[in-house]
Order: sequence, then C-alpha cells, then structure tokens
Amino acid sequence: MPHLYRAPGPQEPPTPKDARITHSSGQSFEELRRACLQKGVLFEDTDFPADSSSLFYSERPQIPFVWKRPGEIVKNPEFILGGATRTDICQGELGDCWLLAAIASLTLNEKALARVVPHNQSFGPGYAGIFHFQFWQHSEWLDVVIDDRLPTFRDRLVFLHSADHNEFWSALLEKAYAKLNGSYEALKGGSAIEAMEDFTGGVAETFTTKEAPGNFYEILEKALTRGSLVGCSIDIRNAAESEARTPFGLIKGHAYTVTGVDQVNIRGQKVELIRVRNPWGQVEWTGSWSDSSSEWRSVGPAEQKRLCHTALDDGEFWMAFRDFRAHFDKVEVCNLTPDALEEDAVHKWEVTVHQGSWVRGSTAGGCRNFLDTFWTNPQIKLSLTEKDEGQEECTFLVALMQKDRRKLKRFGANVLTIGYAIYQCPGQEGHLNKDFFRYHASQARSKTFINLREVSDRFRLPPGDYILIPSTFEPHQEADFCLRIFSEKKAITRDMDGSVDIDLPEDMEVTAEELKYVLNAVLQKKKDIKFKELSLISCKNIISLMDTSGNGKLEFSEFKVFWDKLKKWMSLFLQFDADKSGTMSSYELRSALKAAGFQLSSPLLQLIVLRYADPELQLGFDDFLNCLVRLENASRMFQALSTKNKEFIHLNINEFIVLTMNI
Repeated sequence: MPHLYRAPGPQEPPTPKDARITHSSGQSFEELRRACLQKGVLFEDTDFPADSSSLFYSERPQIPFVWKRPGEIVKNPEFILGGATRTDICQGELGDCWLLAAIASLTLNEKALARVVPHNQSFGPGYAGIFHFQFWQHSEWLDVVIDDRLPTFRDRLVFLHSADHNEFWSALLEKAYAKLNGSYEALKGGSAIEAMEDFTGGVAETFTTKEAPGNFYEILEKALTRGSLVGCSIDIRNAAESEARTPFGLIKGHAYTVTGVDQVNIRGQKVELIRVRNPWGQVEWTGSWSDSSSEWRSVGPAEQKRLCHTALDDGEFWMAFRDFRAHFDKVEVCNLTPDALEEDAVHKWEVTVHQGSWVRGSTAGGCRNFLDTFWTNPQIKLSLTEKDEGQEECTFLVALMQKDRRKLKRFGANVLTIGYAIYQCPGQEGHLNKDFFRYHASQARSKTFINLREVSDRFRLPPGDYILIPSTFEPHQEADFCLRIFSEKKAITRDMDGSVDIDLPEDMEVTAEELKYVLNAVLQKKKDIKFKELSLISCKNIISLMDTSGNGKLEFSEFKVFWDKLKKWMSLFLQFDADKSGTMSSYELRSALKAAGFQLSSPLLQLIVLRYADPELQLGFDDFLNCLVRLENASRMFQALSTKNKEFIHLNINEFIVLTMNI
C-alpha cells in the first residue's frame, strides 16, 4: 500500500507508540510487563523460547549452552552503564560483525539510538524479565519484545557482550534482532548497511573508495555530522581470504565502523585523519597514525586528548585518510534522509512506498535479458511533474528492497540478485507488453543487478511520465519487495497492474466516507473482478473491524493493516474465480473462505450463500468483501467474549456467527 509524506530534512525518530506490536499475544510491552508484575513472575517469551530452536536451524551447538538471566550471571546487572557507547559492542562466537558494526555506529546518533533502544528499561524497580527494542522493516516500525534469558557458557555470554560484564543492553539488542530474523544463526554473514537501515529507516549509499569523488573526506565529514551511520570493509577475492589479516593488521571481509574524521596540524601542514573501529574490540591498524605510531609524537597532549587518542588495544584506531582510501575498498553510508551528501542544502523529500511481489508464472519475469518474460514484471508509472529549483531536470532516488530473505534462510532461501530499469512512458494506459520493450531502450537503470537486500541509486531526468520496472536478474524467482521512491518535488506514482496509489500522510485518519471513496476508486481499476459500489454501511463495518483506538476512524497503521488484508482477499477472490468470470460461484466460496481461515459448517455456509449470492448463486467482490468483514468481526467478538466470560459462552463459533451476522 503506497503512501506519501513530506520529510522536512533530518527528523526526530517517531515516538515508540508508533511502532506496531508484534508479540503473538497482541499485547504491548507495557501490558506484558504489568501482567508479570501483578503475578509476581518473570516474563518467558514463548515466541522465541530459550532453547536450541532460537539458536540454530542447520547445526547443533558446539558447546552446551545454558540460558541465564543477567541477574544469574552477575550480582548487579545494569541495562546501560554510563551511557550506551561504541565500546559496549564486543563480538562473541557468532559471525555477525556486520550487525555489531551497525550497532557501534548507532551509538553515535543519540536520537536514533533512543528510537531503537527505548528508555525506561532497567533491572531496578519495575523489572519483570522483559525488554523491548524497535526496528524498521519495509516502511514501518515494529516493537520486538523479548525475555532476558541469554545463551551462556561457564557464566559468560556466548554472543555479543559489553566490555563491562555488568552491562547488558547490547546483548539484549542482539537477541531482539535475532528474534526479528528467526534465530541467532540467521544473523551469520551480512552487510552493515542492512542493519543500519533497520535501525533508522534510512537510505543507503555505497562508495568504492578508489572511485569516490575528490571531496570524499568532506562527504564523510558531512555524513557523520548529520547523524548518518557509516561502515567500511575490505573486499575478498575468494572464501579463503575471509577474515585474513593484512600486513597492517586489517581484517579482510570484515565489517568496521567509521566513528569520526578530523584534522591535525603537523609542521604547518593539515593532515586528514579518520577513526575506525573493529567490532571485535581488538586487532587494530598498525600503520601510520596507529595507536603507538611515531606520528603522535608530533601532536601535543591537548590535541591528543581532543582526539581521544589512547594506546589501548580496544579495536578503535586513527589512520591517515589517504591510507584509509588505499586499504579499504568500500564505504557504506546510511542517510537518515536521502539529501545528497555532496550538497549543502537540506531538501524536503516526497516519499512513495510500494509493496509488491515477484510470483513465479505471473510477475517474476527477470531482467531485460529475458525479453519473453521481462514485460510481466510489476510496472510502476512515475510522473515527474516539477523541475528542481533552478534546474531543468527532476531529482529522485529509487531504493528497491527484497523482503525477509534473512528470515527465510532456514528454508533455503538466499538473497536474490535484483535491480530495476526506468523507461519513458509511451502515453498509454495499462500494463506494457513485450513489443514495447523489444523496440524501446531504458532511460535509466540501477547501476548493477546485485545480490544485496537493497539496491538504491540517484537519478536526474526531465519532467515526464516513466515506467519503473523492479525485477530479479533471473526469471521465475519469487520474493516480496518494498520499493521506495524519493523525489525533491511531488511525484505521482501508480501501479500499472490496476491498483491505485493512495497518497496518505502517516498522521492521517480515514472516515467511513473517505474509505468508501478510496475503495471504490481502487476496485473500479480492477478489470478482472465485478463489483457493485461499496456502501457507506460496508465501510463502517470495515472501520468497526480495524478501529483499535475506538475513535470511529482508521489511523494510518490501521489502514495499512486493512490494506494488506484487502490485497490478500482480492488475491483469494481471483484464485478461486475458477472460470475467470469476475464473479465467484457459491461452490467456489467454500474453498475461498477456508483459505481465508474460516472453517464453516454446511448450515452456516448455506445461510451465507442465501445472504450474499445473487439468484444465479454468484458473488461479486463487494459481496465477498462484505462477507469476510462480517466474519472477521464476528470471530473477533467471539474470541474476546469467550476469553473474558468463559462461563457465559455456551455457543460454538458457527452458532455465534449466525447470531451476530443476523443470518
């Protein structure tokens, strides 16, 4: 469900209440903690149990892990001790240096850190063995609740830990991120930029140091000043080079954090320096400007203190910027807004988000190399209507992200090779066919198709209409994706496969009248389903189903949940419309309702057919939608009443639905 909002430059993180609850109980962190305190018990998270299923999915532990709470490991545990800093991040026995590099970078941005690690958590008053963290996923914030049982061996944490053994925020953050992705093993191997985006909702830009602009130092200085998260690494040519040490003490194929840039004056000459941190908490650069190098003798004590220079083997070190460019290959910058780091002005960006899927045999067409299927990919129309101020072109940034590949690793899924192409629109409506792409070249494209979670690039094109086609490199590869389009001026986008983009601000509330207009506009664009215009009563029923706040309107988060339901229901309707008539027969309805999660008795199904089918026993989509909304409402009421008043509910679910649906 695409949405549109105006981002006024760097912003404060959204407040924690904006994050979506993810615990299977449907309860918030505060509700779960309050319940534990009332019962006098410590929280145990059944969603992420303290057993091997949360650790590994393809191997058995090499050592006997024991799950312990911090109070069982040390006498006086602290959540955060003396502030959350980059020295709190020390790698354990898990290959997730990319995650640790991102966490270290996160500690440099106080506001972003406060969003990911909410305040008012401790082992003091109110402690109930429960903590929570917040992560950005595919254009929304999620609140992830965990218990504080951590894997240990001989009373020491096995994975991420702080240099101070009494401090536990970083170990608990790693556990929450492991839960988000399914297991600790799922965190093995990755790119720091992935976690940086999950910590901020920002947009990535990658620089190759050997090909970076001449003002690369100023670009990094500006990035750090703006609160961007910055990581760096050295490429490997083969698997044997992974974590190999160079003659100067650097580790190949390893994720580092850039923690600062500065300059010193040496005999009247300015020397550009850069500070880098190894998440191992040890093993450092040994060349010029390293901790014990002779260059520091030319720097006075006050200047050394200003630069926080020490000779400790703590994993952090300074090096000359020219050496940094020579020895490191890649720098990843996660911008909190996509303002170009090369420019001084802070822009206001319009952001449109599309959620889509590549489905084998339907929309998984592969790249332009596969002409016969390329045209079947999702097609998004992009209308650039306003030039940049003082320019003849329009600036926009496209970020294509494939969803949940890390979570799906346990099922054999790998990160797919993805990219996109942008074509001049021919001025016709509807999905473009194969012949169009046979005779027309793209106007722009992603720099490369690559097996990263996200591919993003910045473009400048003249005002006009364009077709943006996201795809995998190979055809027939399935995945869900999130496509974000950032533009300096307002850009109008539309899915060419029939759905309409609804431009909704994140603080909006939708009334029943507005919902009626939106849904009828969407459904009128669907050529493969038949429907009568939805009534105001139908839309009030929908709001009754989704309105958790009780204000009689749909807030943004509620609308988004309903939009996802609507897409699922439309997909079911098309799937079970066996004869492709645009309607569903009463015989097809039984299977469709079962697929939607409703196992209904034959008498109840007969009543539903009488209520919603026409004389020819056919249902249009409006009837199907009304039926599902009423069923969902009835099921929710039954569950709520049976939970609160077990002794008063003597009806089964089918009998209850008959009563509440008035059929």
